[in-house]
Amino acid sequence: MTKVAIKKKKSAKLKKPVKLAKSKKYVYFFGSGKAEGSSAMKDLLGGKGAGLAEMTNLGVPVPAGFTITTEACNAYFESNMKYPQGMWEQVLENMKRMEKAMGMKFGDPDNPLLVSVRSGAKFSMPGMMDTVLNLGLNPETLNGLIKWTNNERFGYDSYRRLITMFGSIVMGIDRQKFESTLDRIKEEKNVHLDTELDVDDLKRVCEKFKKIYKEETKSDFPTDSYLQLKLAINAVFGSWFGERAKKYRKLHGIADNLGTACNIQSMVFGNIGENSGTGVGFTRDPSTGQKKFFAECLINAQGEDVVAGIRTPLHIEELKKTMPKAYSDLVKIYQKLEKHYKDMLDIEFTVQEKKLYMLQTRVGKRTAASALKIAVDMVREKLIDKKTAILRIDPAQIDQLLHPMIDPNAAVKVVAKGLPASPGAAVGKVVFTADDAENAAANNEKVILVRTETSPEDIGGMAAAQGILTARGGMTSHAAVVGRGMGKCCVVGCGAIDIHEKEKYFTINDDIIVKEGDSITLNGTTGEVILGEAQLITPILKGDFQIIMKWADEFRKLRVRANVDTPKDARVAREFGAEGVGLCRTEHMFFEAERIKAVREMILSDDKEGRERALAKIMPMQKNDFIGIFTEMKGLPVTIRLLDPPLHEFLPHTEQELQELAADMGVSIERLKAKNKALHEFNPMLGHRGCRLGITYPEIYEMQVRATMEAACELAQQRIKVIPEIMIPLVGHVNELKIMRALVIRVAEEVRSKYKTRVEYTVGTMIELPRAAITSDEIAAHADFYSFGTNDLTQTVYGLSRDDAGRFLPYYIDAKILDDDPFISIDEPGVGALMKYAVEKGRAVKKNLKLGICGEHGGDPSSVEFCHKIGLNYVSCSPYRIPIARLAAAQAALKKAGKDLSKAAL
Repeated sequence: MTKVAIKKKKSAKLKKPVKLAKSKKYVYFFGSGKAEGSSAMKDLLGGKGAGLAEMTNLGVPVPAGFTITTEACNAYFESNMKYPQGMWEQVLENMKRMEKAMGMKFGDPDNPLLVSVRSGAKFSMPGMMDTVLNLGLNPETLNGLIKWTNNERFGYDSYRRLITMFGSIVMGIDRQKFESTLDRIKEEKNVHLDTELDVDDLKRVCEKFKKIYKEETKSDFPTDSYLQLKLAINAVFGSWFGERAKKYRKLHGIADNLGTACNIQSMVFGNIGENSGTGVGFTRDPSTGQKKFFAECLINAQGEDVVAGIRTPLHIEELKKTMPKAYSDLVKIYQKLEKHYKDMLDIEFTVQEKKLYMLQTRVGKRTAASALKIAVDMVREKLIDKKTAILRIDPAQIDQLLHPMIDPNAAVKVVAKGLPASPGAAVGKVVFTADDAENAAANNEKVILVRTETSPEDIGGMAAAQGILTARGGMTSHAAVVGRGMGKCCVVGCGAIDIHEKEKYFTINDDIIVKEGDSITLNGTTGEVILGEAQLITPILKGDFQIIMKWADEFRKLRVRANVDTPKDARVAREFGAEGVGLCRTEHMFFEAERIKAVREMILSDDKEGRERALAKIMPMQKNDFIGIFTEMKGLPVTIRLLDPPLHEFLPHTEQELQELAADMGVSIERLKAKNKALHEFNPMLGHRGCRLGITYPEIYEMQVRATMEAACELAQQRIKVIPEIMIPLVGHVNELKIMRALVIRVAEEVRSKYKTRVEYTVGTMIELPRAAITSDEIAAHADFYSFGTNDLTQTVYGLSRDDAGRFLPYYIDAKILDDDPFISIDEPGVGALMKYAVEKGRAVKKNLKLGICGEHGGDPSSVEFCHKIGLNYVSCSPYRIPIARLAAAQAALKKAGKDLSKAAL
């Protein structure tokens, strides 16, 4: 099967260049010390093309060439893979300019110019798209190349490389067919390296490669240089929508409509002999950030040999030994480029007969630790300022530093992939129940809890496990939210696994069987499930991390709070820089063994008196929780959300669990089943929950308010500052808030009177229903603060369940129905528009109304930026995402300040 069909037609080179006065400019030339582009034109020329243009303008030795724009690529696809008007004529015109600059002619048998055709998108996508080298070679030009270099071996080495790259990349032939043929010839000669083959061997290789090409394509290898060029351009454009490129863009959030540029450049050769070579390098160590030249090279090789790992590269010192002048020039150039770009760069170079040429420069990929060190060091070196340093760091990278990571050098076997719900990595033996996880942890065994989906009752097992894997659920499912809050590695919605809980095993794609006790590794940063125990490394948070966080705090306007449920969570949050608690979910405290019985007793009670007796057992425990959280937060505000979930979540549902509970409580199993049935709702997320529970069972909220205020008053009497903020969930109508606010104030005043202590408190509400947002002006009159519950607001705006949406949302994103998962990043045109409306309406009534967000979006960088734009006071997120939110908030403030300056200048 071929990738491109070659039509028998008149040679493309016979076409005369045509100047079209009104034709759009699609081609930008660089060469002879001048370029039509610059580093500021990455959108149009791609990163590679912009870099080549900039180096040319800086006087760096760059082989002449030109760049076909990303606009041409997009137009090519829009026109059903036909070039836009005037593009090919501009290519031919610029080929002439290149020939003049290099003193050679493309397709000329006596003085042949060869070219490379390489992709180059706006954002670096290393190895994801295609490159073809040595275009223009055919039997006639091959003789000219041999005559020019007086090196027959070099000529045939270049020719076999062209056939391999053109055949595999342009025509879609399995590259292994070429590689295995080459390997057989090396075996026959009893040699290991390509460089050990002589010219006769390489002639045989070329003939065999041509035969493979003809067998696979049913046509001879093309001898028309311009046909080779055109088909290679098509292949580079086509690689933009290749599978690996699409996957890479999806992983890195790169838009599909950017397109790739195509760079056509004069070939320079590192494989002429021992006085030539090629290499790649970084101006600083990309792993550690250390300020030292980090580069590798190969002597007598082309660039693909280094990048593809065909030969083991040598340390750059080898170039210094063999070609000291070229090495000296390389050092001067990399230092010049880094000083010019003011960033760590990735460079590619070739040495042709001891003369150095630069083939690429771009901002280098780096680890999270390296990114921090480079940013801090460059501020100290006065290359950049603190603002630039903050803007340069990807907040998502910070996530890598907060959790154990899989050693990047470890070999792993990935067998499935789900949603990366909570980052980091975890290794352990598979267990299928929360009880088994807790029992194993008690015996110091490390386990991974594997569930179809988790429920609040799994909390103990989730806490005991190293990581959590579920077959169902989305990014804001129970497992995801709780996992992030705990800092647990968590992969959810892994549809490839089929769990057989009773039989204690799961299958992957009906192929691989993983039994209880087998070891697996989870990569919560990528969502990968790995067989066996991968090597983990633990990042250290100090030094550069602390400096960057301190700088971020200098610039950000948004405060950053934490979602916490326990004193331990609060302690971790403070360590990460939390400025308060934006959400304390009181219901999570109910699931501990000694409490759940009292909660169930309350649910099973038939009258108010019975419920109050049960609640009296819970109150001291809840009060102690609040004392612990208030103490850890050391005078910072703590927002306590009153009970939110429906009551049925606290009751067991399996026959065995019901029997155990009936025995424990001394009630009949029939009564429990009847209660379960009575509490059953068709859509519990929109049912009897939140403030609706508080209105129908006010004694529940009364107990929680009393526990909150007694904890606050007791600490106040010890001269410990406390700032309680009591939040009413799921308000949809102002009358609900009026009733609940009156209840809170009545109980709070009773407690303050009892303790004779004037602890200040506020009463607010969550905005998590569209009606609440629309009637924000009415609600604001009775609220001291708002907190947007964006998880539920997204559910109710979209009309979908966050726990079930994982089944189809990935398809929606792949199909471009949605750009992003709305449960990961705020849907600005929909959910965001409602939030903005609510802010404006609310502050029209109360100018200084305090506004925040406590949904999982509070730790998403793009959502944090949106919260800054609409004027919220704070964001709240799980403790392990606080540094990300701090950095994202600083970047949002700096970006807005930059835009404001630009507007002022206009």
